[in-house]
Amino acid sequence: MKQVVIIGGGIIGLSSAYYLQQAGYRVTVLDKEDFLNNCSYGNAGYVCPSHFIPLATPGIVWKGLKWMFNSQSPFYVQPSFNSVLIDWGIKFVKSATQKHVSTSAIPLRDVALLSQKEYENWTTVPGFDFAYEHKGLLEIFQTEPVAEHAHHLVDKAHELGLDTVLLNAEELQQLEPHTNIKALGAILFKCDGHLYPQKLMHGLLHILREKGVQLLGNEEVVRFEKSGTKIQKVITAKNAYEAEDIVIATGAWSREIAAMTNTKIPLMPGRGYSVTLEDSPYHVNYPAVLAEGRVAITPMDGNKIRFGGTMEVVPTSTPPRYNRVEGILNAVKRYYTEFDIKLPPKEQLWYGYRPCSADGLPYIGKIKSYQNVTVATGHSMLGLSLGAGTGKLVKEIINGEKPSMDIAPFAVERFG
Repeated sequence: MKQVVIIGGGIIGLSSAYYLQQAGYRVTVLDKEDFLNNCSYGNAGYVCPSHFIPLATPGIVWKGLKWMFNSQSPFYVQPSFNSVLIDWGIKFVKSATQKHVSTSAIPLRDVALLSQKEYENWTTVPGFDFAYEHKGLLEIFQTEPVAEHAHHLVDKAHELGLDTVLLNAEELQQLEPHTNIKALGAILFKCDGHLYPQKLMHGLLHILREKGVQLLGNEEVVRFEKSGTKIQKVITAKNAYEAEDIVIATGAWSREIAAMTNTKIPLMPGRGYSVTLEDSPYHVNYPAVLAEGRVAITPMDGNKIRFGGTMEVVPTSTPPRYNRVEGILNAVKRYYTEFDIKLPPKEQLWYGYRPCSADGLPYIGKIKSYQNVTVATGHSMLGLSLGAGTGKLVKEIINGEKPSMDIAPFAVERFG
């Protein structure tokens, strides 16, 4: 039975462990912390084929410059002479073209649909309840330019075979009778689902333990022991772990880990924030993206509602800027006018770092330097959405199977 060591205990690493264990591998998962507070927990919980447009899009660079000095802006890149940021930024700018948006749509759709299918399969696993619902996602807009864009987005979704409907203000309000919504209309992506990330992650950890997967926390990788074209051992500050195959699924820290294998992947941390209310007096039926405000809202697990957003491209050592959460809540009130949510105490606010590739597509596949290393990272804001599907692809890659989809667009060393 072959031994696989997975580095990273987020949804990508755990999903990979799930499928590899099913395929007969002995699996060890190493996490630099305790598996319980990574970026897989505080996100919006979307499982969203609708998100077929990558982060690198025309206009996003100009918006980033415009928002740079707004402390509550939804997108922010911290200015720096850091060579890693400059390299990432140059590649990001070059990728932000209409051609890139067009060519990215099919692979992003395909990996999202694969992932959604796998999550729906997981709902049939006895005792594995993660509050999954396939009821759709709203993208709500308030301005005429975004309304015009919505028409084009719906047309593109139809081209991709995604069940999508354009709603006027009255039709939108009928879907949300509990509260007034200030908007011109919305897109209803019927193709989308959502879940409660905490239940998903805790349930997955429980299943993996039950199946004999080793889950080892507080094991930060410091180097690899190499021989020829293979890595033989993963070395942490405490121990050494023999491995016949290795998976790098370390999220926003993947660039540094990949560099230990002589592999360069342009990647920067993108920090996001969220607030979760339990038994809130405010209710919504549908998850929603507030288009102009760039905020996500998700009803979760029966009695919870989560508000999240922002993309801060900053080093992981940068202290959190909690006024950005105030920006999230202010944006919510501009759409849901009856929602009057005060900024909670800092200890009730969540933030985490998403791994942002230089073109908005994940890195999934083998590397060139060592034949037994697979990388699965760079999912940006789609880590949870694409988690189950990515885990299945990792298993197929290591097991020598034909992947469930064309993974060429996700080539790890596509930037050279």
